[in-house]
Amino acid sequence: PETDQVPEAETPANAVAEAQEAESPAPVAPADAPDPDAVIQDLRDKLLRAMAETENTRRIAAREKADAAKYGVTNFARDMMRVADNLTMAMMTVTDDARAADPNLNNLCVGIDMTMKELLNAFEGHGIRPIPAKGQPFDHNVHEAVQQIEDKSVPNNTVVQVIRGGFTIQDRLLRPAQVIVSTGGPKAEAQPASATSAPSAPSDPTAPGQAIDSEV
Repeated sequence: PETDQVPEAETPANAVAEAQEAESPAPVAPADAPDPDAVIQDLRDKLLRAMAETENTRRIAAREKADAAKYGVTNFARDMMRVADNLTMAMMTVTDDARAADPNLNNLCVGIDMTMKELLNAFEGHGIRPIPAKGQPFDHNVHEAVQQIEDKSVPNNTVVQVIRGGFTIQDRLLRPAQVIVSTGGPKAEAQPASATSAPSAPSDPTAPGQAIDSEV
């Protein structure tokens, strides 16, 4: 037959420990312990700030990448404009009478015109366009006045001659046009707001015989 198990007698030491545990108060948080809700809110704020900084970094990187694609040829374009200036100066030294008198010289000038046309076409392919200047009201945003001459046949402050052509690249100024401006004429009419926007290229800036810094 099974024998009944007799519970182990409780020792005095165990009884004392249980009594002390029952009498001991519940643990109390220190007085200077942080508020859990405040800690959670602080962590949430730090997370939001970190996410915002990451988004700003992403946007800046995307903008810099787009600018590099649009304006990466700026320095090269400035160098090529000096080449175009030299070709233009060469053409300016040849008169129409000299071309008419010498067929070989005329053929040379035609070749220079074709070279400038190809150069302007290459500029156009990269978003580089001539700034309209001759006959236009002077615009300090895209024109650089190097001289004033009295000319009462045109409105005051009108570009009457282009010394060096200017260009824009995409929506930025690459080089202002150096111009001669009229004075003494009638007061120019106020230009509409659209006239002060970014200049566009002439309808046909590459017509044969047209210098790179002359404008339609």
